[in-house]
Amino acid sequence: MIELYFWPTPNGWKASIALEEMELPYTTHLINIGKGDQFDPEFLKIAPNNRMPAIVDPDGPDGAPISVFESGAILMYLARKTGRFYGQTQRERIAVEEWLMWQMGGLGPMAGQAHHFLKYAPNMDPPQDLPYAKDRYRTEVGRLYGVLDRRLTENEYVAGDFYSIADMSIWGWASLWEGQQQTLEDKPNFARWLETVSARPGVQAGRALHAELRGDHSSKQAQDNLFKR
Repeated sequence: MIELYFWPTPNGWKASIALEEMELPYTTHLINIGKGDQFDPEFLKIAPNNRMPAIVDPDGPDGAPISVFESGAILMYLARKTGRFYGQTQRERIAVEEWLMWQMGGLGPMAGQAHHFLKYAPNMDPPQDLPYAKDRYRTEVGRLYGVLDRRLTENEYVAGDFYSIADMSIWGWASLWEGQQQTLEDKPNFARWLETVSARPGVQAGRALHAELRGDHSSKQAQDNLFKR
């Protein structure tokens, strides 16, 4: 049974959604990022970048246990392990990897910065209400959603006409578009894709995992653990 080290965030949802979609049994270890669990020495042994999610698979390559950190690496590992959601041809797999990397290197970091400067920074002690940063990341997220919308003009899903780990990687951040101060009226293909993916039982189950623990991280301790360590 796979061990999932998790907290209910867009990055954590990537792993929980994949495990649900791939119907892999797992147990959950909560990593409370507001309290600093990500800096625990035992967790750092499997996630040296002090970020969740991470997994431990007791039945790894050649039957030996393996730990995997970084959400994109986890998605690729699980897709290879199960032979699911990674495309059927070399060209399809290349497309999956392109859009997975697009999320990992672009949408995830930019949306994360948008959330930080739009929601958290103005409430820090002392407040950091920075108009340039807010506009910079709001605009870049909008540009990226425009890229996604144009891609989805010709494809049902981001890598083609098949659902993949690329969709799983993007959905969590995309589902929070309102907090990034974005609009959907001018992105009909993105809106259609978001509705389609949101209706999947595996996505709903992965998103619901410990959803009651999501918070605003407004305390000074939480902000220190999340933004200053």
